[in-house]
Amino acid sequence: MDSGSQMMASMESTVSMPEPVGFPGPTAIPRPLRHPFGGMRDRVRGHVRDRLSSSARRLRPERDKASRAAHVRAPFPWWAYVIAFVLFASAAVLMLQWSVMIARSRTTPWEFVAKMFGIGPDGTTVQFGQFQFLLNLLVIGAVYAVLVFAINRFWIASGLMVTVAGVIAVLERMKVLVRSETIRPTDITLMASGGAGGMGDTVTNTPAGSVEAIVQMTVTVAVLLAVCVTAAVFDGRRSLIVTPRRFIGRVRRGLAAVICAAMLVAFAADLGTTGSWANSFAAGFGDKAKLWDSIEDAQSNGVAVGFLRLTRPKVMDRPANYSEATMRKVAQRYAAQAAAINRTRTTNLTDGTVVMILSESFSDPTRVPGITLNDDPMPYIRSLKKTTTSGLMLSSGYGGGTANLEFQALTGLSMTNFDASLSSPYQQLVPQMTWSPSFNQIWNADGDTSQAVHPYNPALYSRATNYRKFGFANFYSQNDPLIADHATRIDRSHYISDETSYDSVLKLIDAASDSTSNHAADGKSGSQFIQLVTMQNHMGYENWYDHNQFTASSTTGTPLSADERTHIDTYAKGMSYTDQYTKAFLSKLDAMSKPVTVIFYGDHLPSIYKHASADDRNSIPLHETDYFIWSNRAAREATRKTEIAGVEHADASASDSDADENAYTSPNYLMAQTAAHLNARVSPYLAFLTAMHRAVPAMEPPVVNVTQGWTRIPEGTPLYLDADGKQIDVSRASAATKRLLDDYRLIQYDITAGDGYLRGLGFMDVPEQ
Repeated sequence: MDSGSQMMASMESTVSMPEPVGFPGPTAIPRPLRHPFGGMRDRVRGHVRDRLSSSARRLRPERDKASRAAHVRAPFPWWAYVIAFVLFASAAVLMLQWSVMIARSRTTPWEFVAKMFGIGPDGTTVQFGQFQFLLNLLVIGAVYAVLVFAINRFWIASGLMVTVAGVIAVLERMKVLVRSETIRPTDITLMASGGAGGMGDTVTNTPAGSVEAIVQMTVTVAVLLAVCVTAAVFDGRRSLIVTPRRFIGRVRRGLAAVICAAMLVAFAADLGTTGSWANSFAAGFGDKAKLWDSIEDAQSNGVAVGFLRLTRPKVMDRPANYSEATMRKVAQRYAAQAAAINRTRTTNLTDGTVVMILSESFSDPTRVPGITLNDDPMPYIRSLKKTTTSGLMLSSGYGGGTANLEFQALTGLSMTNFDASLSSPYQQLVPQMTWSPSFNQIWNADGDTSQAVHPYNPALYSRATNYRKFGFANFYSQNDPLIADHATRIDRSHYISDETSYDSVLKLIDAASDSTSNHAADGKSGSQFIQLVTMQNHMGYENWYDHNQFTASSTTGTPLSADERTHIDTYAKGMSYTDQYTKAFLSKLDAMSKPVTVIFYGDHLPSIYKHASADDRNSIPLHETDYFIWSNRAAREATRKTEIAGVEHADASASDSDADENAYTSPNYLMAQTAAHLNARVSPYLAFLTAMHRAVPAMEPPVVNVTQGWTRIPEGTPLYLDADGKQIDVSRASAATKRLLDDYRLIQYDITAGDGYLRGLGFMDVPEQ
């Protein structure tokens, strides 16, 4: 075989294949011949293919990145965020101003802005330089900046900002409708401590107009949120502030947020202090505080600034002559007057039990101007007032402010003397007082006890805390068995009845001692002081009672609206129930052999007289409630014994001179009047209040509600009334009256904000013989 044949044979043997298992057939399948250099060619092609694949893999991420970049939105320029920041902050300011535009001058948000350009309501010209809008914009902007720095998502922070502003605006408007005042810092602290504060009325009694307000603000917030969402979709920036290192970025943003918050706190802390940097800074924007009226202040100076103004209230201005030596002279002066009074006084306040009743919203509806009723809702109390110490009490509240009246009655201090920024002593003052004297402590010092009853939430107005500070041994609220075990509500009323409240007081009196123990040698076994704050006639008045015979109508020629008539009719029926329950309560007390004296007063009128409150001339009548001081038969007989002994004194029944002296009063005088009613000995403090009441029978701070007419009272000044209910011009008062007023401010400053010099001078001590 030649060499060629051998080569062919070798190649054939190489390509022969094994026979498949299980299949018969040839033992080899011939293959096509390969080129002698084919392997090299395949290796070259494979190498090129691998290189191309590698290059494609390297280029693919770049192509993908470029493709994604083509679909990503570009971030907004920096100036767009600045414009958006100003617009959203302005929206928040205007939303808050919307909340207070429904009362007083009814200033609209647009008018609040327009006055910067000298444009007033209806296009009139106003004083140029009123830039309160810009000041509020800075305040809201500081809060806004804190949110932006903290969240670092501009559009999320913006949405959160307008949502919170919308909720606050609705709550603000509801409180304005119900209480004729704006939200205050005390409302926040009360709600944080478990109470409802001034916002409680809006929670339990949604005022008329609330639904419309909620709809309006919901639509506004929804539109602004839609803008935020749309902007977030088109904005290519995820984090507003980006730094190479995340930790360093967080530190920087946190520091910026803290600085903004610190500036806001510092501004709020000094805003209410005359002459401070914050006060001067605000004045540069045209800010002029109107603290006697929170709504007028908010309309004129802005809701945000008005709120901050009250965060750190000033208690009182320090009197120019305040010193230890001055207070010693004051104490000596009234100690001498107390000694003179006590020469003819033969009893002690602690000889019997004294029950002080704050009757919620109690007043005579037949005295309201322009209103008439078809029946008398309080015939018993009207008759009783003719036979005992009684009259009209000038109230500093209208539709609210119960705790302020209670504070004055328990302490003898007057809201008239406080700085206007101190709007609620129970929240702003009492918790911080190191010395908190109150009249119930007279019984504590004598070995007896004082107790408090309130058939409602004990956290309201921080009563639980403040009563402990005042020295009340016990506080019985709506959940206590003393009340809860027999609590009744009348028909569909939300509140516990006066009948239940009175029964609770009777149980406390019975528990102190039985009727036969009152003849003990000391003559005062089981005496006590009981503070009762009722709730039956609290607002609102939505046709609660069945078989209501009362019908109100207008005497002005303009008919009452259906809502106002329903409210007055319901309220009158509640007065009727109180009149009946009070008659039964006093009858049971009169049957006791134990001396008991009752101080009864209404705290304020309800805010239901829209017809009458529309006329500012009705301001004083809408701040006059009813009061009386009454003693049971045992107490009257004890007082009458002094006549047998030939001692001259003020009898428990009202003589003509007594009637003149007691025709008008204020809650701060009630305990001094009770001492005179009982012919009881007084402390130097009660001697001072006795003299003060004779000189100025009634006083109230600048009124803070819709009925105030500033044509009758100069802006920001208190109101003083004489024994005929006519205004006193204290600038023309006698030197003796002016000294009494000056001493009142000294005494009140020493107790509340001063050094408490009177505490060690026996100023509150009541002598006994």
